[in-house]
Amino acid sequence: MSARGARSSRRTENAWLVTGLLALVSAVCVTALAVGARPAIGEWPLTLAMFCAMVAAALPTINVVVRRQALNLTLTEIPLVVAFYVLPPISVVLAYTLASLVVQIRRSLAPVKFWFNISRAAAATSLASLTLVALPDLEGIEPGVWGALFAATSVHTLVTLAAVIAVISVVQGWQAGWEVTRNSPPALLAAAVNVAVGLLIVITVVATKWGFLLFAAFASGLALVYRSYTQFLRQHRTLNDMYQLARAMTESGQDGTLVDALLGRVRTLMQAEYATLWLPAQGRYPEVLLTARDDRRGLLDIAVAPAALRELVQRESRALTAGARLPTEPDVRDLLRGHSIKDVIILPLRSGQAVIGTIEVVNRLGDTNHFTGDDMPVFETVAAHAAVALENSRLVDRLRHDAYHDALTKLPNRRRITAALDEAVKIRAPGEVVALLLFDVDRLREVNESLGHSAGDKVLVEVAERLRSRAPSSALVGRAGGDEFLVTLRLESADAALELAGQLREQIRDEMVFDALTLDVDTAVGVAVYPDHGSDAALLLQRVDLAATAAKSVPGSVQLFNAALESRSMRRLGLAGDLRRALDDGSLEVYFQPKMTLRDRRLVGVECLARWEDPAHGTVAPEDFVAVAEHTGQLGPLTEFVLREGLRRSRDWAHGGQPLAVAVNLSARTLTDQHFPARVQELLEEYGVPPQWLTLEIKEAGVLDGTDRPIPTLRRLRDLGVRLSVDDFGTGDSSLAHLRRLPVHEVKVDRSFVQGMATDPGDLAIVNAVVTLSQQFGLAVVAEGVESELTLELLQDIGCEIGQGFLFSRPLPYERLEAWFGAQVDPETISDSELPRLRAVL
Repeated sequence: MSARGARSSRRTENAWLVTGLLALVSAVCVTALAVGARPAIGEWPLTLAMFCAMVAAALPTINVVVRRQALNLTLTEIPLVVAFYVLPPISVVLAYTLASLVVQIRRSLAPVKFWFNISRAAAATSLASLTLVALPDLEGIEPGVWGALFAATSVHTLVTLAAVIAVISVVQGWQAGWEVTRNSPPALLAAAVNVAVGLLIVITVVATKWGFLLFAAFASGLALVYRSYTQFLRQHRTLNDMYQLARAMTESGQDGTLVDALLGRVRTLMQAEYATLWLPAQGRYPEVLLTARDDRRGLLDIAVAPAALRELVQRESRALTAGARLPTEPDVRDLLRGHSIKDVIILPLRSGQAVIGTIEVVNRLGDTNHFTGDDMPVFETVAAHAAVALENSRLVDRLRHDAYHDALTKLPNRRRITAALDEAVKIRAPGEVVALLLFDVDRLREVNESLGHSAGDKVLVEVAERLRSRAPSSALVGRAGGDEFLVTLRLESADAALELAGQLREQIRDEMVFDALTLDVDTAVGVAVYPDHGSDAALLLQRVDLAATAAKSVPGSVQLFNAALESRSMRRLGLAGDLRRALDDGSLEVYFQPKMTLRDRRLVGVECLARWEDPAHGTVAPEDFVAVAEHTGQLGPLTEFVLREGLRRSRDWAHGGQPLAVAVNLSARTLTDQHFPARVQELLEEYGVPPQWLTLEIKEAGVLDGTDRPIPTLRRLRDLGVRLSVDDFGTGDSSLAHLRRLPVHEVKVDRSFVQGMATDPGDLAIVNAVVTLSQQFGLAVVAEGVESELTLELLQDIGCEIGQGFLFSRPLPYERLEAWFGAQVDPETISDSELPRLRAVL
């Protein structure tokens, strides 16, 4: 037996103690009456008549429910006053006790309540009779007799009320007993009115026996009035409860407590022991099964009625009832067999034509009370209001969910992540950090442009699923927007955050297969932690964005935020306006770095490099102002400025008898401009420079991005006669085999490998492989970063033909380059048919 069942059993046993005490009191009082009253027993016909009157008076009741107990207000005081006047005391006790016995048998009460009511009736009547006997003998119908009869009846009423309060306190607790005491004044007032009516009957009958007929008619009318008053009270209570229910549903629908407000008030309105709401699983909503019980605070996740009944109601979209005063189908009766259910009403909750769930009430409070057909309209109204409120609540919930979740991936969005991050930083425990990881999906734009946005959406959904499944259970994973995902959680340190970021990045790098297509999608990861990198969510989000941007150019693609990133970002932000002014007023310069043949150190061309010396910002690094140009729409003017300067100088050198090829760097974004090849042709014609004297250099990540997007532009440039070069080769994920399908003429080995050749066998092997394979493909090879004679000799040994670096010259402005020409040319070695031969500066 459960603990709750054991407590209930003990309380029932305590109720028997109260019953026994009342029985003992009645026995003692009857014995005293038998000894002290003369006569003690009256005539049987009159006793029988009063017995019948008492039974008739006990039938119409006003029912007041206090928790699980029912308090009945009846007309029994009226015949009791008359009995006290016309019958000896023991006859009164006998008549009233037998009348109570008949009424209790008719009500089919449980044994403990049955015997309590009998004992209470006997004890109250015997004590009242003993009180009447103890008073001085009074004759006639004088006011003194009225007082004696009123006193005796008052004792009866008070003893009855005290017994009820005692047994309810024992069974339900002292709070329930106090509640009965607090609600007792109406019952006492009704008893006083009944006594007054009884006294009037006594006075009238003493005056004339025919007065009995008048009061018989009056009693019948009074019974109808009592019945009408009972109905009025019930209707008033129902209307008030309906109002409170509708108000509570309206107020709670916005804060997610609708079910709590609904079930408690439905149970009170229907005076039921249980009220249950069932909402089957639907979409993202899980199944809901909650029950309000009258003697329990909060809601239970169980139901008393069998689940088959609810499923039948949902399936057939109709109400089911069972009970002593309700129609009961045989199948329903069979399902209820073995359950402690005396009556039940189950109604469907409808949204349009669909049934979204059920609501039910089980067991009307009070053993003598049952649900009736009159309860159905009220409960159906409640069900209709509940269905509307639930649908509105779900609508609000869907709107709230949509406001805080991404529609594509179903992950929390930036707003939700921001709110969660704000909460997390407020309750951070000592010795831990709140980590924020930003995953930026690389090359998603290329997927969208090459395969369509549906493929890009599949990539995002797959990345979201991988992050969600592989992130720790304590982490909150969300989509910040576009191709960015956020992960926030508590960790012991920033190092742990970096380690987790690296692990997650590797796990989501696995191949993604969509139909017959396999994609390899990488991410750049930025990391920021509280409190090291910010004191609130907004600052952390700003700084993790900076870290993710920096991660795109960091080996390993994971970057922890540091102050230098922010200062660089702020500096770039301030550069935007100044760059536009620099382009307009000619503040930018173009420097030139010589490109040399390595065998005989012939000058074969120069690389044009933009430089910016700003009065406010000082020397601005090219990667900074190029990035600013890319994000502010100034990349086109910047590229054209360098092209114009390079072509103008090439024309001037040709006119001076020193024709030199020029190389200009292009951003990968420039290759997406379909008008760029035409503009290059216009500039070549404007300056009269042969196309083969112009080399356009594109970084490996831009020309070998895994798609065919740059190829049309590259082919149009090649068709113009322009030379094309792959810059910084070896730093990306591509291979030389990819070059075979591209219309390029030259490969530039990245300086990081060239500078490491003398000390790292691996770098030497890479450069050797690039040179060998490139020559087999018919491509020229340029080595960047030649800074020592040893490196020069190694490059010569492996057959590399062209190089550039500080060993020959740093990038120089035009005037210094002219001086460099003059200082380095060996006049006697020059012929009209060859380029100038230069001596290296050691």
